[in-house]
Order: sequence, then C-alpha cells, then structure tokens
Amino acid sequence: MKTYSAKPSDVTRQWYIVDASEAPLGRVATKIATLLTGKGKPQFTKHIDTGDFVIVINAAQTVATGDKMNKKMYYKHSGFPGGLREATLGEKMEKDPTFAITKAVRGMLPVNRLRDDRLLRLKVYADAEHKHEAQKPVLISVKDAK
Repeated sequence: MKTYSAKPSDVTRQWYIVDASEAPLGRVATKIATLLTGKGKPQFTKHIDTGDFVIVINAAQTVATGDKMNKKMYYKHSGFPGGLREATLGEKMEKDPTFAITKAVRGMLPVNRLRDDRLLRLKVYADAEHKHEAQKPVLISVKDAK
C-alpha cells in the first residue's frame, strides 16, 4: 500500500464560522488553528496547505479565564534604547477586538512557509455581522469539541 500525499489540485476548501464568545480564548484559538491547518481532514499533508477558511464572529466578547484581561501582557520593542512598549490584554481588546484572536492563532500555527497563507484565510470580526454569506459557511461550536 502506498502512502497518500495530497497535491495542491486535490484541496477543496470549506468555510466555517466560529463564535469567539462561546469559550475561552485559548480553546477558540486551538479550534481555529486546527481548521486552518486542515488536520481534521483525511487528506492532511504536512507540506501542502489543506486547511479551510475560518470566519470568527463576536471577537469583542472574547473571554479569558482568571485575571488575564489585566495580567496578560503583550510586548513590542522599537529597537531603540528604552523602546519597550507593553500593554495588557484588556487594553489591546479596547483598541482592536480582533488582535487577541489573531495573535493567539498565529502563535499556534507552525512556523513555516505556509503560515502566512493560512492566516490570510482567517477572517475575524468584532461583532456577529460578516460579509461572507455568499460562501455558505458552516457554524462550528467550540463548546462541544474536545
């Protein structure tokens, strides 16, 4: 029996909707990363991007366990002396509700040439409205998945 290796022409992409207000940030990001990489598909191949499109709604209602809204820090450095900038998860969510989900999913994707293309298939919206009804996306529940 021969080992199956997917070809780029074999890939069929579906559209999924994930509600970010259903579960904590990490669980939502894990589900999204799995869908973007295509690991749930039988034709999954490491070096071919077999993932699907993912629409995330209600990013503004993202929940974090414990006191992470006040204690989880994001750091950025300009490269100059004294150029360290830091902000809490709560501050980042006030400015851009989509930041936390995008950053968490990016950290869960493998660091290789496919990561940027996978992130382009992630569409994050702060509220429940999105502009992808024409693609007929399927709603995926994060609560039930284990």
